[in-house]
Amino acid sequence: MDPITLEFSIPADDDGYILLQCGHCGEYFKLTAEDCENDDILRIVCPACGLESETYLTDDVIQLALTMADNYAMDLVNNMFKDLERKSRHNSNLQFKAGKKLKHEYENPLHSGIQALEEVTFPCCHHSAKIKPLLKMTGCYCPCCGVKNYEFE
Repeated sequence: MDPITLEFSIPADDDGYILLQCGHCGEYFKLTAEDCENDDILRIVCPACGLESETYLTDDVIQLALTMADNYAMDLVNNMFKDLERKSRHNSNLQFKAGKKLKHEYENPLHSGIQALEEVTFPCCHHSAKIKPLLKMTGCYCPCCGVKNYEFE
C-alpha cells in the first residue's frame, strides 16, 4: 500500500515567526519560518533550557494532525462499507447495508498563538527569535547555535 500524506501549514504571525514548544520544559518561543526550514541550521535548541528536543510541535499542531488522521481513517472505513454494500447487491443470498457514515471530528484551525513574546536578535549568529520577556532579561540560549546569551539591550 502506498504511504498516505496529509498536509497542512502552520501559520506564522505578522512578523513571519512560527510558534514552537520545547518537548523538555514546555517553554514556548518563535522562530522565523526561514530558520525553521534552513538546512544550514543543524539543530534547534530551546532558549529556556538549552536542550535539543525531538520535536517542537505545539499541542495544537499535534492534535490537528491526529484529528486529520482519524478523519481520514473514518473516510476509508465509510468507503469500504459503501463498496461492500454495492458489491452485495449482486448476491441474492447475502445483502450488506452500510448504515450511517462515521462522523468527522472538528479540525480546529491553527493560529499563530502567543503574542506576549519579544523579538531579540542573537549577537552570536545574528539570527532572531521571539522569547518571553523574562528570558530576555535573565539570559537565554540561542535557538540556532546554542550559545548562552546574557541580558539583551
